Amino acid sequence: MPQTVAVILAAGLGTRMKSKEPKVLHKVADVPMISHVIDALNEAAVQDIIIVLGYQGEKIEKALGRGYRYVYQHEQLGTGHALLQALPLLQEYAGGSCLVLCGDTPLLRGKTLESLKEKHLLSAAKATVLTAMVPEPTGYGRIIKNSVGIKKIVEEKDALSEEKEIKEINTGAYCFELDSIKEGLARLTPANAQGEYYLTDVIKFLVEQNKRVETFLLEDYQEAMGINNRIQLAEAEAYMHQRILKKHMLQGVTVLDPQTTYVGKDVQIALDTILYPGVILEGETVIGENCRIGPATRIVDSWIAEDCVIDNSFLLEAKVGRACMIGPYSYLRPGTELAEGVKVGDFAEVKNSLIGRGSKIPHLSYVGDSIVGEEVNIGAGTITCNYDGVNKHQTIIEDRAFIGSNTNLVAPIRVGSGAYIGAGSTVTKEIPAGALAIARGEQRNIEDWGSREKNSKKEKVK
Repeated sequence: MPQTVAVILAAGLGTRMKSKEPKVLHKVADVPMISHVIDALNEAAVQDIIIVLGYQGEKIEKALGRGYRYVYQHEQLGTGHALLQALPLLQEYAGGSCLVLCGDTPLLRGKTLESLKEKHLLSAAKATVLTAMVPEPTGYGRIIKNSVGIKKIVEEKDALSEEKEIKEINTGAYCFELDSIKEGLARLTPANAQGEYYLTDVIKFLVEQNKRVETFLLEDYQEAMGINNRIQLAEAEAYMHQRILKKHMLQGVTVLDPQTTYVGKDVQIALDTILYPGVILEGETVIGENCRIGPATRIVDSWIAEDCVIDNSFLLEAKVGRACMIGPYSYLRPGTELAEGVKVGDFAEVKNSLIGRGSKIPHLSYVGDSIVGEEVNIGAGTITCNYDGVNKHQTIIEDRAFIGSNTNLVAPIRVGSGAYIGAGSTVTKEIPAGALAIARGEQRNIEDWGSREKNSKKEKVK
């Protein structure tokens, strides 16, 4: 198959977004919208990509990284002028095709671009325009056809009243024969109401020369949605989330309420897992088989093994072993690793700690910068005092230790295997294996305190 190079137009100011960020870096399904366009190109086996940048282009370059060729449009003079900036790089290619896409169309699928390429090649066209039939075409360029095919593309502000009634619109995506786009760009002039260089004029030139220009009609017009403001961003987000959820459901994941469940583009979920309402899965999160996630649970960049139950909790950059139970209202912070069968209960927080197989942190506890062995029980209200105001220190609790409720473990400290700590202790020294540590003030009972207190209050009243 002939080589295909792609050009992504991403130089626009995006003023209607009302944002200090470049428009194409706003996220849809946890990924910058321009990254969705790049992913679609990769799915269509197009890896040679040129990106035309303008406003805050350096920030976009930094976000996307290497692997692409960048050019800049320093004056905003239209889509044709933007593509013209890539012409010196396009001159390096001999033969083949050129896909031209907008960086703010994140819903385009790879299979759509693949079909567009195939239609273009099979029809031996000089250009093929990706079109869509939309219920409300206002703002889009209209596709004007005659008996032999496409006649021209008219922009909204240049369209006649009868042309504005046409429902078939230009999506802004094209597949050109390389030689044709090179020739067309060389002929562009700003002869329109806006004084801009329209890329659609290249189509006009080809038609005037009786060159073959084809259209490829989208099955789902929403796929061509461009993002110009926050309302459209939210609409694209909703569409993309439903697409992602449908993919997971077809692969064996149960989603009880798709309207309140949000799953990022790069999240992986294994079969027979159930997502309850209010679940948010983001980043590079991986969920194993037969898990129960939610309700009201957010998991970011975390790895969850099979058979886990996570309820009303937040996990950030955590690793969870098989058959763990987390929540409700647990918080696993970065660096947390739970081995198999660990229980982290309500209002418990774990940070930068390794928790061994079968250990339990049932509730109201904080474990930070710690190594906890197997089958350890940490009682309610226990905290590791890991920070001295300057440095963080480590707590080590060995296998089968029992930590009584409301214990303070002042790090650095080691609790030996099978050791016990009495409830309410503040422990500052190492505890040997099998020992019992009690570090609290001695209890003192004052007899008849209740009666004396009542009499004292009566005297004050008098």
